[in-house]
Amino acid sequence: MIETFAGAVERIETNLGSVIKGKPESIRLLLISLLAGGHTLLEDVPGTGKTTLAKSLARTMDGVFRRIQFTPDLLPADITGSSFYNPGDGSFTFREGPVFANIVLADEINRTSPRTQSALLEVMSEGQVTVDGLRRDLPQPFFVIATQNPTDFHGTYPLPEAQLDRFAVRVTLGYPDLPDEMEILYSQNRRHPFDDLTPVVTGAEVLDLQEQVRAVTVDRAVAEYILRLVEWTRTDPRIRLAVSPRGSLTLFRTAQARALTESRDYVLPDDVRALAVPVLAHRMMLDTKTKYGGISGAQMIEEALEKIPVPR
Repeated sequence: MIETFAGAVERIETNLGSVIKGKPESIRLLLISLLAGGHTLLEDVPGTGKTTLAKSLARTMDGVFRRIQFTPDLLPADITGSSFYNPGDGSFTFREGPVFANIVLADEINRTSPRTQSALLEVMSEGQVTVDGLRRDLPQPFFVIATQNPTDFHGTYPLPEAQLDRFAVRVTLGYPDLPDEMEILYSQNRRHPFDDLTPVVTGAEVLDLQEQVRAVTVDRAVAEYILRLVEWTRTDPRIRLAVSPRGSLTLFRTAQARALTESRDYVLPDDVRALAVPVLAHRMMLDTKTKYGGISGAQMIEEALEKIPVPR
C-alpha cells in the first residue's frame, strides 16, 4: 500500500513541479489537503501562480476544472446552478453551476458578499447542492481551492469564521527565488509548461488514495498531543475564537495524509507539528489588543508548539 501511495504522490508532485517552480512545500500541502478530503485556502499576492496551480492539479488527475470569478454582483445561483422554466411543456430544467466539477477554483473569494460566500458552505462540507428542495450530489473527488489577496482590502468582505473553518489548510506560494524565477522566464519563452501536462492519476485513484489515508495508524499519545494543542487555544485569554472540533479532526486527518506522503503507515508527532500552523492558524480569532499588537494566529500556534510537551 505504501509503495503504491508514494508512487502516486511522486508522480503528482513531479507533474505540478514542472509548472510551479521552486514550491515543493506548497505543492505538498495542497496535495495533503486533497488526500485528507479537505479544501484549501490559497492566500497570496497576484501573479504567483495560484490559478495555474489549480488548473495543473485538475489536469494532473484528469478531472473537470471550473473557475468562478467572485465579484460583488455574483449571486448564489451563479455558483450552485438554478432551474429554468421551459414554456413549451411547462417543465423546469436544472442547469448545473460551476461547482459541478472535480476541481473548483473560487478566485478572489473575499470580493463577493457574505450571502454568496455562504453558498459554498453546503458545497464544501456536504459535497452536494440543494436547489428547489432537491439534493444533487457533486462529482467525486471534489476539491475547492479558494484564493484571496491578503494585501488588498478595498471592496472586500472578510470570510466569516464558519467558512474559514471549512478549509483544511491555508497555503501561501510566495515569490520565487532568483534561480527559480530565471527558470520560469525561460521555461515559458516559447511554450507554457502547462500545455505539456498529461494526467498521471485518475479520479478513481485519488478516491482510493483518500481511503488509504484513513487506514493510517495514529497512536493515542499523538492524538492526545493534537487535543492538547487545540485545548491550548481554548484557554489562552488572547484568543476570542478558539479551534473547533472540526479543526482537531482536520489536523488528525491531514497528519495521516502527511505520514503516507512520507512513506509511513503511522503518524509521528513531527507530522502534527509540521501541519499545526497551516491547519489551525486561520481558524482562530484573536482579541483586538493582540491582533493590533502585531501577533498573528501562526505565531500563537508556534507558541503552543513550544510550550506543549511532545510525546515520545
